[in-house]
Amino acid sequence: MQQYQLTFIDLALRRNALRFGRFTLKSGRESPYFFNAGLFSDGESAAVLGRCYAAAIAAAAVDFDMLFGPAYKGIPLATATAFALSIDRGLNVPYAFNRKEAKEHGEGGNIIGSALTGRVLVVDDVITAGTAVRGSLALIRAAGAQPVGVALALDRQERGQGALSAVQELEQTEGVRCVSIVTLADLIEALARPANGRARISDDQLTALRAYRQRYGVR
Repeated sequence: MQQYQLTFIDLALRRNALRFGRFTLKSGRESPYFFNAGLFSDGESAAVLGRCYAAAIAAAAVDFDMLFGPAYKGIPLATATAFALSIDRGLNVPYAFNRKEAKEHGEGGNIIGSALTGRVLVVDDVITAGTAVRGSLALIRAAGAQPVGVALALDRQERGQGALSAVQELEQTEGVRCVSIVTLADLIEALARPANGRARISDDQLTALRAYRQRYGVR
């Protein structure tokens, strides 16, 4: 377990972006946890989160030329990551994001920021079914660039309709690499450790997480 992973988990707990209870997902499954990156909504959160993404990208040694943030949550995530890569790692990379609807006046188009060129790394929060990310990959390819990977905050490591998770399906069908700050396995490992002498979550919550992974997690 790396320090940036523990930093991310503790930030998610402090900002209530990571919650525990009973949550019904779009799949119909009842999950004992829920992650909402939209609650990283202040300057400190953005700065810390960007550093965590940058650390995960560096640890994975992904080769890329620019970042792309899918509208809407991916926009601040890609921006914060670009800041962190520049400030903490001396790597100045361009970034771009998209509009939901193409602009028909002014400069037009649906891409804001740098032109999509070279090897592009998508920055997003989580992948549920992979539909939105596939749309981003298609957009990047249509611009003549090459999508090489997707950087995620959390990989739920949860089976889709078959034996693979949405992340595994995306890697196999799209030929891109998925990198995450933490996986569900990482999350369970970290939450099982006390922080400053205190448990991060209750024993019941930890048991529920383990049971959920046993039932729905990829093998």
